[in-house]
Amino acid sequence: CFLGWFFFLATEGKEDERKKENNPSRVPQGKPGERSSILYSAGQFFFEYLVVVSLKKMTDGHYEPKITYQFPKRENLLKGQKEEEERLLKAIPLFCFPDGNNWAPVTEFTSETFSFVLTNVDGSRKIGYCRRLLPSGRGVRLPEVFCIISCLGCFGLFSKILDEVEKRRQISMAVIYPFMQGLRESPFPAPGKTVTIKSFIPESGTELIELTRPVDAHLEHVEFQALLQRLSPHLILHIFASAVLERRLIFLAEELSVLSQCIHAVAALLYPFTWAHTYIPVVPECLLDTVCCPTPFMVGIQMRHLERVLDQPMEEALIVDLCEGKILRAVGDEEEILPIKLQNEMLTSLNRHNNNNNVHTSEQVNALVSEAFVQFFVRMVGHYSSHIKWSKNGSGIFQERAFCKAIASKTNRKFVKKFAKTNMFSLFIEEAEKSRIPQEGKR
Repeated sequence: CFLGWFFFLATEGKEDERKKENNPSRVPQGKPGERSSILYSAGQFFFEYLVVVSLKKMTDGHYEPKITYQFPKRENLLKGQKEEEERLLKAIPLFCFPDGNNWAPVTEFTSETFSFVLTNVDGSRKIGYCRRLLPSGRGVRLPEVFCIISCLGCFGLFSKILDEVEKRRQISMAVIYPFMQGLRESPFPAPGKTVTIKSFIPESGTELIELTRPVDAHLEHVEFQALLQRLSPHLILHIFASAVLERRLIFLAEELSVLSQCIHAVAALLYPFTWAHTYIPVVPECLLDTVCCPTPFMVGIQMRHLERVLDQPMEEALIVDLCEGKILRAVGDEEEILPIKLQNEMLTSLNRHNNNNNVHTSEQVNALVSEAFVQFFVRMVGHYSSHIKWSKNGSGIFQERAFCKAIASKTNRKFVKKFAKTNMFSLFIEEAEKSRIPQEGKR
């Protein structure tokens, strides 16, 4: 199973060797910036594939996940496209059932929704949105996973799509196909806009399903509430400090939904910067040695594998228990990374949002939490554009020394000097140096 996913790990461990190839499309002025601008492009296909992953009993008595249904089936692919599709389809089952092979048929199973991220050799990312459920029927049965593969990052929207898929699965697999076909023929809406899908269900007639994107596109893949429910603001700041300096972070929880939601939330705290290193919200059991990687990573591991993880010969890492809301292992300097004055301001802001009974919707929570962290970056490095020296042809060169010297506070300067050496800041500045459009008659 390792070889089936080697293309992902082999590329994810080499960010520093190939910054440009792995460079996300992001705009320094604060517009949405993810791995690729396609993540939020209106008018794209909603998804590339819908696959069903089922558990098949092997001769040794264990169960192995296999793709038993794929829509659409693609024909006449070029050799390179076919190879990429084969790698993708080989990797998907591992991430739909990352728990391992110890399964047994059951009569009851609570449906769960989670997501994973696949990274191709060119640095582009695809997201797998999963609904693990127990098919309708009598007697003992095995759960199966409906997985939608898309390059679009919008967890809330795809959760609603999976609700519709699950509702149809309880009637018949045949009812799922026309719904997904209608979805595939519909354009991905712009932020704040709605697309309506017509879908016929036997005995219910034609339904109109409305899918609306949030107005703030850069937060549509995020649920900060999931993080706030499990960790204190104080611990969230420790995690943020470690992520900002691109350290190794391991998150532990038993539920796949908790892992994927919380890790996506931590990565989103870095906006308008982007985590560009190894990023696996749910690590399959056969890839647990990822924690031995010497380069930065942000990974989620099921709590049942804790002992195996702690036995690995890994370098310093921050290990976070999302079940108990505590840090199991730390480097020890997390308290001192962020300037204390700004740290206290962020702590006050997070506590206020956490206790504010007037904030009801997840969109409101997302906006308020994100604002606190965006303001941190504005205060720390918001003056970067004043230290880009522009040539006549419109290209820029960042003056790092002058940029750091311009910060009056010694504690702030100490932090910024470290942050300026990170991969995420370097990639951000590379984009900023290209962002000015030369205007005729102007220097």
